[in-house]
Amino acid sequence: MGNIIEIKNLKKYYGAVKAVDDVSFVVKQGQLFAFLGLNGAGKSTTINILVGVQQKDEGECYIDGKSIDDISSILPEIGIVFQSSILDKKLTVYDNLRYRAMLYDLSKVEFEKNLKFYTEKLALQDILKKPIEKLSGGQKRKVDIARALIHMPKILILDEPTTGLDPKTRKLVWDLINELRKENNLTVLLTTHYMEEASIADYVVIMDSGKVATQGTPIELKNLYANDSLKLYKYDEKILKVLDELQLPYQKNKNTLEVKFKDTCSAKNFIVKNKKLIEDLEIVKGSMDDVFLNVTGKELRQ
Repeated sequence: MGNIIEIKNLKKYYGAVKAVDDVSFVVKQGQLFAFLGLNGAGKSTTINILVGVQQKDEGECYIDGKSIDDISSILPEIGIVFQSSILDKKLTVYDNLRYRAMLYDLSKVEFEKNLKFYTEKLALQDILKKPIEKLSGGQKRKVDIARALIHMPKILILDEPTTGLDPKTRKLVWDLINELRKENNLTVLLTTHYMEEASIADYVVIMDSGKVATQGTPIELKNLYANDSLKLYKYDEKILKVLDELQLPYQKNKNTLEVKFKDTCSAKNFIVKNKKLIEDLEIVKGSMDDVFLNVTGKELRQ
């Protein structure tokens, strides 16, 4: 699986503000790649540079082996869903998608074939003839996604794609993306505030103040930066003395006793040694929320 996006020592400064400060990472073909960070961390600036909206100050960026210095040859391979919709409000859904397809020189036959596919997958049948201004927020978002994919790109860039969507629509969107990844080897570069979306990514980069704070697979990051929890539902009260002796942090609630461990192995060893004092339990893996907080000292949802 080769690299389809390569970023080396990328910099973008605005006077004393270092929006992107010596950033390097790679995205492999077919990956779901999650790009995390608070507003102002440098995510959107990096994406804008990748698609030619902004110019870099220093560094190298390659997409599918081509330098972004020749952005016109790269854009046909990319579909992008921006945070804010860029659909023409006065035009119908059909016309928005048709005009987008024309920019990529899709024939009428190719367009109609792709339109049929996305209409079925995103349940657009009842709104094709409606103007964008008459649609709900969730309907507009589905059209944004269809617009980005209408020319069947190799790379899909999603900038907060499911923010504000109801669970049913979010599932519809992710079912489509997962199908395209499986069938077409689509590469997805995702920025999101939903940790459940970051948790299913193949690889994660966390940015903070213009720099890459850390990167790795979700499981690697959880093992490095998040503690596991052992939840005890039925236990002998003598376990509290054991926890105090071992100086393990714990919290006793009405129905559970929750103990923090540095990793799953430590939790398992504790269970084995104290199995006579424990009747019912659950080991809970550290979350990506914990990872983000421990890496940056900030809550992503803020």
